Amino acid sequence: MADAQPMRVQDRLTFLLALVPYLLDNDGVPVAQAAAHFGVGEQRIRDAVALIAVSGVPGETKTYQPNDLFDIDWDRFLQDDEIAITQQIAIDDSPRFSAREAAALIAGLQYVSALPENADREAVATLTAKLQRAASGAPAPVAVEGEADRRLGTVRDATAAGAVLVFDYVSGRGAREERSVEPLRVESVDESWYLRGWDRSRRALRTFRLDRMGDVRVDADATTERPDDLTLPDRIFQPSKQDLQVLIEVADGALPLLADYLGDRPQTEPGSRRGRVRTRLRIAHLEGLQRLVAQRAGLVEVVGPPEARRAVRDWARAGLDRYGA
Repeated sequence: MADAQPMRVQDRLTFLLALVPYLLDNDGVPVAQAAAHFGVGEQRIRDAVALIAVSGVPGETKTYQPNDLFDIDWDRFLQDDEIAITQQIAIDDSPRFSAREAAALIAGLQYVSALPENADREAVATLTAKLQRAASGAPAPVAVEGEADRRLGTVRDATAAGAVLVFDYVSGRGAREERSVEPLRVESVDESWYLRGWDRSRRALRTFRLDRMGDVRVDADATTERPDDLTLPDRIFQPSKQDLQVLIEVADGALPLLADYLGDRPQTEPGSRRGRVRTRLRIAHLEGLQRLVAQRAGLVEVVGPPEARRAVRDWARAGLDRYGA
């Protein structure tokens, strides 16, 4: 490919900033391959390499000494038309992710890649590899199990089409039964996905967690039965008379994370420690409280009642025992 016109200085700098990491990630890149990758002519690549070789950062002498400049393998460049950087300057001194930070980002990528709308697995894999290389240490191996593509896809399609869904559901207390639901909205809170809809057997609005739904299918013969004036509340978690009231202490900065449970203006209770807010939470069952606290480790503490503290403590201890085993 031939270059139509010379690059401006700003464009040349941008090009070099993209070219150098590419060469560092790919040792011994043929000039033709680099030209094809960036969509430029081979001579432009050669000119850029010549510029890289006289680029660097001045040392203590404030003059450019050989160790202050990039260097390449000139034999490979001149004889084999391949580019290999043998000395890099300042690249390793730039801020880098810690191993834990990289592992957290990779875990997030794995979760995002499990969603149907993020089908570009190659792009996710490439970004994951870059994060692994960019970390100051080797990230811990992580594996995040996202929602099953088919299940989430089926629920979303039925919601958009206004079709009735039938599925097996396991409640928070472990009870299993078949449910017939007219889906109204699919949304996520933290890492969990929820279906909100009209439960045809209970004649009421209900919320279902997708990871507790099994054998999800569309009932093509069913017709809608929900009231015409039905309004879906903004908050996903609605209190009921059967809910358990739990006294918790939350770090000030973590209050927005609990807005779905507490509302925008939670009522505070006396006895809060400095930097924390004591308030009451209504929750349907203790199993949900265990998950909520675990997802915000160190930010939420259960104060009472005793059975709630005991349930969270026993759940956490059981998790630690599994690591010990």
